[in-house]
Amino acid sequence: MSEGVESVVLRFGIIGTNWITERFIQAAEETEQFTLTAIYSRTKEKGQDFAAKYHDVDVYTNLEEMVSSDKVDAVYIASPNSFHMEQAIICMNHGKHVLCEKPIGSNVFETKKMIEAAKANNVLLMEAMKSTLMPNFRVIKNNLYKLGRIRRYFASYCQYSSRYDAFLEGTVLNAFNPTFSNGALMDLGTYCLYPMVTLFGRPESIQATGIKLSSGVDGEGSIIMRYEDMDAIVMYSKISDSYLPAEIQGENGTLVIDKINQPYDVKIYYRDGTIEDLRQPQMQESMFYEAREFIELVQSGQRECSVNSHASSLVVAEIMEEARRQIGVEYPADLR
Repeated sequence: MSEGVESVVLRFGIIGTNWITERFIQAAEETEQFTLTAIYSRTKEKGQDFAAKYHDVDVYTNLEEMVSSDKVDAVYIASPNSFHMEQAIICMNHGKHVLCEKPIGSNVFETKKMIEAAKANNVLLMEAMKSTLMPNFRVIKNNLYKLGRIRRYFASYCQYSSRYDAFLEGTVLNAFNPTFSNGALMDLGTYCLYPMVTLFGRPESIQATGIKLSSGVDGEGSIIMRYEDMDAIVMYSKISDSYLPAEIQGENGTLVIDKINQPYDVKIYYRDGTIEDLRQPQMQESMFYEAREFIELVQSGQRECSVNSHASSLVVAEIMEEARRQIGVEYPADLR
């Protein structure tokens, strides 16, 4: 917290009553600057069941009513991807700050509309990409110079989804339903792309390939991107597993990251055979850092995160939209 900035507990409304919401609440409570005051759910019963775990929380089935409340300062959105834009804009039009789960929008159009609404209403909008705000990502950024000229970024996030078993049996759950702007790229590939964009910016070219499932979403894919002096390779899947670490390869050494979606172990392997262990201890749950960043930005009067910036969110949206175009994945949200 910046010196002289008043530390005021931020009152949150929550959209989404799933496991990720519970994890966020637990992590945010560790900041001691968070309190949950409202929950929005499409059904009263589901909202009340969720609220029963917490103290003195109002339940709403009408979003306009929740964000009209003077007991809500900010909203955390963890609804299906296709709902993000509409819900975020409603919140921001009522003067509420918004922390929106990744991917922030279904496409470039939605991402731009959300950024425009944030600026028009003078509120904070931040994409909830947790990895880029964790201590060991800062270590990565601060030690890139040791690698010399960087030649390659490689990241893989492949995790077999339990929901794929249901898909194979004929049941299409949300994770594989294009109506909700879902699929492997949006769910897992974004974890590989966001750190890349944060570190290296917009690539000059994109080549994508993938496996399109019968429901219309991608089950897995790969993207090769070109920068001026380096290339970037990203692999992602919800229908197979991978155990590969991420790498940033330079002419003097290679930085190896255990998990690109939540980096804990970071080492540099130098060409002379020496290994430098850069890892920093992390005592809090991984979502703690995004919650703390968002709360401190609001408290200090800032309207954009310097790491999870509007520009980074927009470039990632551009990459994913182009990759989907090349793979042939289209969402109803693309037809707006």
